[in-house]
Amino acid sequence: MTMVVAMWCRHINDNIIGVDGHLPWKIESDVQHFLDVFKEKNVVCGRKTYENFPNRTIEGCRFFVISHNADYELSDTKHHCLIANQKDLENLIEEDDDLYVAGGAEIYKMFMEGKEKFKPHIIVDCVYEGELSETAGQFAEITSVIETMKKKYRQITPDYYLDEVASRIWIRKGEFVSQEILKNIVTILEKNAVLR
Repeated sequence: MTMVVAMWCRHINDNIIGVDGHLPWKIESDVQHFLDVFKEKNVVCGRKTYENFPNRTIEGCRFFVISHNADYELSDTKHHCLIANQKDLENLIEEDDDLYVAGGAEIYKMFMEGKEKFKPHIIVDCVYEGELSETAGQFAEITSVIETMKKKYRQITPDYYLDEVASRIWIRKGEFVSQEILKNIVTILEKNAVLR
């Protein structure tokens, strides 16, 4: 069975995850958490998120980049695949392959509200409690996704607080989740963090 994990970092008061396609804060530990959680995984993301990863890759990752532009150029055609939607993904993911959803806003919405098979079993909800460094531009927010999470998921960990980011894990109500995946994520989040 495919386990789906979604991870995001959102601003505490407005659920903003980006401004003009970029993070509106710079927190090295938050970026490192993302890289560590996604390392050597199957990662699905949109074009803008893909372009924000260092060198458009993460060590050992197989990327599935969702874009409506069939001519979009990937940085690594051997390990990265361009897809148009979840149906394309269904044909490329094996039954026992886990999948990690990296955003952006429309991608999170697609997975939270789309096909049952691809709805996240585990959510890593990181909440930035500081000020936005960019306040002008086109905002990307995930309020509807957060509302769905609060209705259909339950928080199973305390907040791991580090550098103004509170990270917590939610699981889908009534679902089995991989203890191995949970243990790996908890190990990453608790490093140098304060429990709240």
